[in-house]
Amino acid sequence: MDFLRYAEQSAGLVNTEIADVDALVAHLAGREWLHEQCTDRDCMLLRKFRRELRPVFEAGEAGDVEGVVEGLNDLMVRHPITPRIAHHDHHDLHMHVATKSASVAELLVGESLLGLATLVCDLGPTRLGVCSASPCTNVFVDTSPNQSRRYCSDRCSSRANVAAYRARQKLVAGA
Repeated sequence: MDFLRYAEQSAGLVNTEIADVDALVAHLAGREWLHEQCTDRDCMLLRKFRRELRPVFEAGEAGDVEGVVEGLNDLMVRHPITPRIAHHDHHDLHMHVATKSASVAELLVGESLLGLATLVCDLGPTRLGVCSASPCTNVFVDTSPNQSRRYCSDRCSSRANVAAYRARQKLVAGA
C-alpha cells in the first residue's frame, strides 16, 4: 500500500463530484477491475464521505491540529479499516485496506483514511490544505519538502500568479 498515493487520492475524492456510477467509474481511471462493481449505493456513500472528510482538510489549512486528528479519528470510528498484508508476489509484501467482499465505497474510504492517518502521523496535520486560488475550493495534500504548497494544481497556481502580476502592473500604471 502506498500511503502517500492513497492520501493524495483522498483529496481527489473530495474534489470529484460523484453524481452517478459513470462519474465514479471515471474517478477510478486506472483501476478498471473495480468498474463493474460500482453501484448507486457506492456513489451515495462516497458523496456523504466527501462531506465528512472536507472539514479535515479545512482544519489542516487552518493549522488546527486537534481538528485534523479528531476529525480523522472520528471518521475511522465510523468507517472501520481492515488492513491486510497482500502477498501476490512473495518478494513484494504490501498492505491492502479491505477484504474481497468490500464494496467500492468501503475500499475508497478505507484507503483514504489509512493514507491520511499515516500521512498526518509521518508529515504532520498541516500537510492538508485548501487551494488559495479564488474561486477554487479544491483540497490537496502538501508533500513539498518545505511545506510550501498553496494551490491544488499548476493551473490554479499559474492563474493566481498571472492575476497577481496583472494587479501589480495595474498598480504601477496607475501610480
